[in-house]
Amino acid sequence: MATDARAKFQNPEFRPDFHADLTVSTHDGLHFWQFMIAGSVAGCVEHMAMFPVDTVKTRMQALGSCPVKSVTVRQAFRSILQSEGPSALYRGIGAMGLGAGPAHAVYFSVYETCKRRFSNGNPGNAAAHAASGVCATVASDAVFTPMDMVKQRLQLGNSGYKGVLDCVRRVAAEEGLRAFYASYRTTVLMNAPFTAVHFATYEASKRGLNEVSPGSVVDDERLVVHATAGAAAGALAAAVTTPLDVVKTQLQCQGVCGCDRFKSGSIGDVIKTIVKKDGYRGLMRGWIPRMLFHAPAAAICWSTYEAGKSFFQDFNQQRDIGTVT
Repeated sequence: MATDARAKFQNPEFRPDFHADLTVSTHDGLHFWQFMIAGSVAGCVEHMAMFPVDTVKTRMQALGSCPVKSVTVRQAFRSILQSEGPSALYRGIGAMGLGAGPAHAVYFSVYETCKRRFSNGNPGNAAAHAASGVCATVASDAVFTPMDMVKQRLQLGNSGYKGVLDCVRRVAAEEGLRAFYASYRTTVLMNAPFTAVHFATYEASKRGLNEVSPGSVVDDERLVVHATAGAAAGALAAAVTTPLDVVKTQLQCQGVCGCDRFKSGSIGDVIKTIVKKDGYRGLMRGWIPRMLFHAPAAAICWSTYEAGKSFFQDFNQQRDIGTVT
């Protein structure tokens, strides 16, 4: 056991102070359940904070079938506030809360586990970060997709659903359980490249920002690094994957509030319908609020997640010291 420990920490730059050097460790000194808790908290904080922007994006991506027909963010906000009031911006937030916590717990724990296995001790391995992100999104989307569908249907003002439970009951009774996963394939196809771009950009940005920062960076400055890297990653990934996000919204909201219903549910059929109805620009509907959502959301999520990891690192350090003494 002692031999394994010495082999693991042969790096001469390693210093057991559990601060700056620990953040580039391939395991971060945390248990699996600690990654899950940090990820769950980060996901909830991220989505709750940015939920109004997500509502505007969903309305705009409904191709004008629902009350918000404008393609500008300002007019969309004004239309919702004037016709339904501020509370309409938070319709479906309960479904988001039920889905975001468990999904992000899976998301970050799978990411950290895969990153440890794929990187082979190289913290700068961008391919490992991208591949780990793809594995994480496939697993987390299986958890999140049903509640995401409920959330988006509730976000449409005239959907007719009274709440989360009413939506779940009616969808299950009228459309069957398959309706909860109607967009799963599209969601994975969207989130796989989104996550690959997101994680690769985040790790590269974080590494670059850390290189220009002082070696003894304080916690507040480290928080800025995580937030800045997360914002850059979120904005770029959101812009690249907007067309598939429009397709996902159409599949999840089909038949609700005047939105089209698709027989096959194939991505090609949905794209053809969007292009026929709104032109190719329809595939980019909601790209501005999508970027406005994901840039700060990613900054909030990553800074919260890294803060959670730091908390558990300090907790483990204090526990180990208490065990030794």
